Amino acid sequence: MARKTLLTITFTLVAMTTSAQSEKPIIAVFSGPTATIQNSQPLVSSNKARKKYGLPPLTNSDGTPLRFGSLRPQRLAAPVTVYIEAFTAHPLERDMSDLYGAPDGYVDARTRAFSRQRQSSNDIPVYEVTLQPDDGLYMLPYMARQADGKPWDGHCAFSGAPAEKCRVPFYPDASRIFEEIDRFGLGNNAANNLLNSKADFHFYRPVPSGGYRKGLPANKRTDVGEGDIPPETWGEDFFTYTPFRQDTAMPTLARATNVVQQALASGRYAGAIWLEGSPTTEESVYWLNLLIDTTVPIVGNSSQRTHGMLSNDGDRNIVDSVDYIVSGIWKNVRGTDKVGAVMIQEEQIFTAREVQKGDDRPGGYVTTGGHGGIVGGLNPLTLTFIPTKKHTYTSEFNMARLPKVVQGVRQMGDQIIPVQVAIKDGNGGLLPAAIPKVSFAKYARYAADSYSDKADGEVEILARIEKNLQSFPLSGFVLEGNAPYGSTYEPMLAALTRAALRGMPVVRVGRANHEGVTPTDPDDLFIEGNNLTATKARLLLMACLMKFGSLLSVPVDPDNPTEEELKSVRAKIAQYQAAFDAH
Repeated sequence: MARKTLLTITFTLVAMTTSAQSEKPIIAVFSGPTATIQNSQPLVSSNKARKKYGLPPLTNSDGTPLRFGSLRPQRLAAPVTVYIEAFTAHPLERDMSDLYGAPDGYVDARTRAFSRQRQSSNDIPVYEVTLQPDDGLYMLPYMARQADGKPWDGHCAFSGAPAEKCRVPFYPDASRIFEEIDRFGLGNNAANNLLNSKADFHFYRPVPSGGYRKGLPANKRTDVGEGDIPPETWGEDFFTYTPFRQDTAMPTLARATNVVQQALASGRYAGAIWLEGSPTTEESVYWLNLLIDTTVPIVGNSSQRTHGMLSNDGDRNIVDSVDYIVSGIWKNVRGTDKVGAVMIQEEQIFTAREVQKGDDRPGGYVTTGGHGGIVGGLNPLTLTFIPTKKHTYTSEFNMARLPKVVQGVRQMGDQIIPVQVAIKDGNGGLLPAAIPKVSFAKYARYAADSYSDKADGEVEILARIEKNLQSFPLSGFVLEGNAPYGSTYEPMLAALTRAALRGMPVVRVGRANHEGVTPTDPDDLFIEGNNLTATKARLLLMACLMKFGSLLSVPVDPDNPTEEELKSVRAKIAQYQAAFDAH
């Protein structure tokens, strides 16, 4: 109920919001699951707090107190006047002090008393400044303690604590991150406000990493929405990987798709940014590339290091994405996106179809398929080639082109019968139950149970076929075979052929990041996955199932099909094959 309410509220305000007061472009920013780019380091009680409340200090390994206390961005509650020692912003400022104007006054080195005139040669020249609450965030010691008076040493009250004793480290939306980038991030020539100087932003929470377990009143909201946010459930409304792993499920994908589609269909936005965990951003962005009917760019960002951490890469990726969107370099002569959805990581522009995480470090993304994948760079901002595959508004699977109903298959007694599967609701949104179930099968040498060529040994595949016929009328398989041919051993081949003859399309691709096009075999009943990875082939097969339905012409006896029945199955497979070749 909470999730349904949230979506309705979000969509309502999008239609009401106006940009008449701003000439800057507006960018929609979507928060995805398990996103390191929207995660923070633990809020640890500072040594100032520990000293104030008589708690043991944070120490070095030798037991001595830490040299410096860590600072965290926080807000002032009241104005405060501070005195900043002159010539301390850089070690060589004092060396050229004759270039500087006079300080505002002096502080006595012993008493710390301030005066406008120097009283002693030991007085410290200072600048006087009043810090105001509306100045924005300041880096300050973290003074909070636990309710029982103990210090915070991590996300949770104690090691192994249950969820109710733990704080959520992930931000509920990206607004705070964008504020901190503008406040503290420096670009060329010491410029800050690296985001808001270029665009305005609307923040959405389709599948957020952080959530409000106790709810949130309307007057406290920062994302695009109105009304109260009801209490949210860990693992249903928001999805973390620390201090607990809570991952998404198939219905979550429909929710994400609908939020992005409805926001971008409003025509208000110059582009969109999707933020997600680094291992899976490539999947979501490719899915959006296939499903979202939009003419503006969609950019995926991730981070290998949490926000605020030393050498955090996520903040820069966000700034680069904004630069890409506002530059218009992605436009064709009609002003529409000629590139499709991309990921921007470490000053490289990857196509959504060909990007893959290769390592857990900044710069760890690689291209797949052996035929390009990096279409440009950010230093300087340039495009080097344009992809030829269909995407977004040209995709055969975007929301405008998906049918309301397709035909699936289900087991009824001894028969496999066709059933109608609703894809869209009355408002044109994707139904959670419409998301197809597509499973992986992976080839390996010496993996067959025996020397038999029969499917009987492939118990995992056979069990999944049975479960699909009971619960998932739209379902299929992706075979990750050898590279690049997509071949597998005989029992697995037989088991997957059995799936195809029961209405479940099978796509075969080469192992891992193969760099060749999987060749067509006219004698099998499989779809050839081109040069896609198994992960991307799964997403495209899911889209195909929602567009074309299952392999409709299930033979009367699937284990003994007639030539005419095989011809019908192959005709449907050809429809799938054309889509794989184009996307």
